[in-house]
Amino acid sequence: MTRNYDHAQDQAIRILRSNHFFCTMLIPTMSAKSEIVSARISHDIQLDSKHSAAEWELATPIRFSADWQGKSPDPTLETEVRVLWSPATLYLRFVCRYRDLFVFEDSDPNGRRDHLWDRDVAEAFLQPEPSSERRYKEFEVAPNGMWIDLDISPSGLADLMSGMTRSVHIDEQQRHWVAELSIPIRSLTARFDSAKPWRANFYRVEGRSEPRQYLAWQPTFTPQPNFHVPEGFGTLQFA
Repeated sequence: MTRNYDHAQDQAIRILRSNHFFCTMLIPTMSAKSEIVSARISHDIQLDSKHSAAEWELATPIRFSADWQGKSPDPTLETEVRVLWSPATLYLRFVCRYRDLFVFEDSDPNGRRDHLWDRDVAEAFLQPEPSSERRYKEFEVAPNGMWIDLDISPSGLADLMSGMTRSVHIDEQQRHWVAELSIPIRSLTARFDSAKPWRANFYRVEGRSEPRQYLAWQPTFTPQPNFHVPEGFGTLQFA
């Protein structure tokens, strides 16, 4: 399919340039609940969202069900996130409770889909290195396995081409879907140091029409739904 980022880039640039006021005025001091810890594993694991590897139990999960302003928690939409790492790979696992599923029916042959955020998704925003500018990586995955990865910068967004792989499974009986992602660390940073924490945030979007559900681990506190607020990210530690 033909990719067209013009509208998305314009929107992203406006968002990134407008964040300073909201972040300075509205984001409170982070709480003890603003940290997620990635557990180290000595070897790489096979992704299998239906029968997850035992190593995932090493990671302490974080859970969220409130909206982007930290309001209206909804247990029926709770998201659980776990993170693992090896010297070569960062692993993310989402368990997403859902009420309904709304996904695209078309994608590139490899499952990549532009504007994936216009349907149901789980998202991870990762900032490996502190920056005074808006620079971070964005990863999205849908309940049907479609995905997108993006490199966010002050000038807009671009394909990251991270080499990410994924496994996704929908459990209709339990009303949740599970997504496991494997991301080469070299695509995130050229100087990985496990002693240095990263900044990160995790999100969900669900719903067929507005008002959709915009859920966030760390609230962004913007007047309208906006996930592109790196000043509001939490901390990702490497154990």
